[in-house]
Amino acid sequence: MTAPTGSVLLAGAVARLRAAGIPDPQRDARRLLAHALEIAPGRLTLVLPEPVSPAAEARLAAALDRRAAREPVSHIVGLRGFWGRDFRVSRDVLDPRPETETLIEAALSAPFSNVLDLGTGSGCILLTLLLDRPGTAGTGTDISAPALAVARENADRLGCDGARFVLSDWDAAVEGRFDLVVSNPPYIAEAEMPGLAPDLAFEPRGALTDGGDGLSAYRAIARAAPARLTPGGRLLVEIGPTQARAVSAIFAGAGLETVAIRPDLDDRDRVVEARVAAPGT
Repeated sequence: MTAPTGSVLLAGAVARLRAAGIPDPQRDARRLLAHALEIAPGRLTLVLPEPVSPAAEARLAAALDRRAAREPVSHIVGLRGFWGRDFRVSRDVLDPRPETETLIEAALSAPFSNVLDLGTGSGCILLTLLLDRPGTAGTGTDISAPALAVARENADRLGCDGARFVLSDWDAAVEGRFDLVVSNPPYIAEAEMPGLAPDLAFEPRGALTDGGDGLSAYRAIARAAPARLTPGGRLLVEIGPTQARAVSAIFAGAGLETVAIRPDLDDRDRVVEARVAAPGT
């Protein structure tokens, strides 16, 4: 029996994912086929005319079963792209997302030397900042030991030796001050959870929601920031698109001044930038 070509398997994979209701079946099918063939996604077009081995066909079938069950492609292949780099991901960490690059852009818009990343997860924010600014150092905290294991693996894979990771409830186990504090905390309200995409069921619930109004993390960060920021230091947090006013109010109550509210590429409020308010303001 003649082995099927990559083109034949790709067509079947697209049909399978489309029937399962996957939003972009062509994109996902191509990524999963490249994964099954153990090649870089950019080489897929070159090998589509070639026959596929039974082992690779079996890997593709297993991957399609997982994706049809709405497991994210990043979990199946083990990697997620962010700011031009691939980060290892798992069910223990939140997947890096394009909107978080708004926070990266804001952080890189001014100098810094020492970064504190609260709730670091995969480490994608901290490691991106340190790798893009050679000579800087930083600390990532997380309450999840499995998440920190993923972050450390990413630091090793990417050759970032300026990062340290600490098991901590926000800044509780951290000492010292930083000229940049960043965070992408859980900001989805519990009431919003049932309406989320099915893929999010595979991500850690605690990284998505606080189980309440979606604002408790900002209250904790606001309490921590004044003692962690150097004079003139910046605080940058990712927010949900309707939370800018509420987060700014929380920060003001803690003696923080909102400097800017930055939109993402879809023109939705995405990042609040703050600093310790000057005396008398």
